[in-house]
Amino acid sequence: ELENQLMAKSKTLDELKQSLASNGSAEQTPVAQSLRIAELCEMKDSIVNQVAQLKASMESILEQWRAYDEIYAEVSLMTTRYLYYIDQCKPSGEEASLEALKKQVKTLQ
Repeated sequence: ELENQLMAKSKTLDELKQSLASNGSAEQTPVAQSLRIAELCEMKDSIVNQVAQLKASMESILEQWRAYDEIYAEVSLMTTRYLYYIDQCKPSGEEASLEALKKQVKTLQ
């Protein structure tokens, strides 16, 4: 979206350059017009650089979020597994016998 806006502004700037060149405005001398055009070109270049920096920054942030999502999914899966294992290993009153515990260990293995 920013690139489209930048392209539109660039096109407008080019049209202004052509308009100023063809009109030969009496209010401004050609030197003043040239200085103004140079100033506008510098402003456009500055905006182009800012957009490039913003894109690089956003790509870095998106990559960090992707890494976060992957790690979060792994941690969530591990937590679910551990909670399941803890739940399975809880001996109830009647399962507290040695034989019941051996059977449970065998099942988990």
